[in-house]
Amino acid sequence: MNEKKSVTRLDSTYMDQYDAHVERQGRKKKRLLRRLALFALLTLIVTSSLAIYHVQQRMVYAEKKEEYEQLQEEMGSLKESEENLREEIELLNEEEYVLEIARSNYFFSKEGEIIFKLPNEEPSY
Repeated sequence: MNEKKSVTRLDSTYMDQYDAHVERQGRKKKRLLRRLALFALLTLIVTSSLAIYHVQQRMVYAEKKEEYEQLQEEMGSLKESEENLREEIELLNEEEYVLEIARSNYFFSKEGEIIFKLPNEEPSY
């Protein structure tokens, strides 16, 4: 039942050409597979490097955004401080305000006036 079929090979130019054709097709297939593997490897390298670059840029963006928000808050407080200082400058340009500060902080008095320093503390009784 297991009969082996044996076919004798004829040595002819056709068979030589056919063998050469089969061999060329095998080499072409092997080169194609190598090129596809190289292309896949290059695609993987480029894709992974772009992904890494994207992640790094997102991290830098997040840091810069946080720094920007912090600087915005600082700028708001500095503007408020600037406004307070401008108001103080306007008040210091008024003579009455300067005299009031001098009288309260440095005990300057008007002519014939006596200043009594009262303690700021509440009595303990």
